[in-house]
Amino acid sequence: MKISITDNGSGITKEFARAIGATIDGRFIRIPESKGEGYITGFSWGNNLRMMVRNYYLKEDVFIMRTNELAEGQDDIVFLLSGIFPPLIPSEKQLLTEQAHVMICKHAVSSIIAMPLNTIFGSVTIAISRQYLHQLFGAINHPVVASVLAARDNFVFETGISAEMIKTAGDFLHQPVPEGLESHFYKLKCEELLCYTFALLMQRDAVPTSNMHIDDIKAIYAIKSRLQLHLDQPPNIAVLAIEAHMSEPKLRKLFKQTFGKGVFEYYQTARIQEAAKLLKEKRMTVSEVGYQLGFTNLSHFSRVFEQHIGMKPKKYSVN
Repeated sequence: MKISITDNGSGITKEFARAIGATIDGRFIRIPESKGEGYITGFSWGNNLRMMVRNYYLKEDVFIMRTNELAEGQDDIVFLLSGIFPPLIPSEKQLLTEQAHVMICKHAVSSIIAMPLNTIFGSVTIAISRQYLHQLFGAINHPVVASVLAARDNFVFETGISAEMIKTAGDFLHQPVPEGLESHFYKLKCEELLCYTFALLMQRDAVPTSNMHIDDIKAIYAIKSRLQLHLDQPPNIAVLAIEAHMSEPKLRKLFKQTFGKGVFEYYQTARIQEAAKLLKEKRMTVSEVGYQLGFTNLSHFSRVFEQHIGMKPKKYSVN
């Protein structure tokens, strides 16, 4: 299903709900059974801060083509925290879960939103005006935070999800206050998630930040997808640069600027995270996992795994 939506600055939730025939139940938009299961909800605090919670899956692929028509002077920064909720749907349905990460960008960047079928989306999206973001975090003296606050052209930063974020996100699903206090409660929780996001960004090395054309952003994310799809094959920077239509130095710079890691470091981290998942969830043996992910030397696999996870893979699989 392809949906074209114009966003005038107030979000696309209602237009999306109308397109798939969802029903409105108070502040909840319920996904119809014929289309999937779950809900969307959110709050708005004037022009400074908006929040949307997505907790659902769909039975067919949905692609949203969004046209942004922001009001004059509106300059929002979007924080998308994906894969932050435990699965809403029983595990026996064999659904996929989206990758856990935080994406930070200008409102205009995310023009195409892809939602594959049979994938559980558990995310919090926060849209905050640059003015209010400055009010909250402008006094922080850190180059990466300053880059987010100062960026005027398109940019993207991506980071991981921390344990503190997951704990706070749990409060979004099981808020402990009366209905009359909900709006105040969720606003505080949004600001708490922003604090944890900036705490992760402040762990990054300080690197000069360049403005990114939208084509550069698409190219960098295409490289990320390629790395994740081929975890058994070490990346070839020269080939990736040709496919991205950029020089190798530019590719390396923009990739590290976006993800906080170099191409190979990102690949190796994703590789070991997948190894941990296969050991825990699929109950595969250490040798099966190592060979599946392209390690020809199991001793080397064990050393790299321990460097990232803190214990050897065999011990991790039984703990």
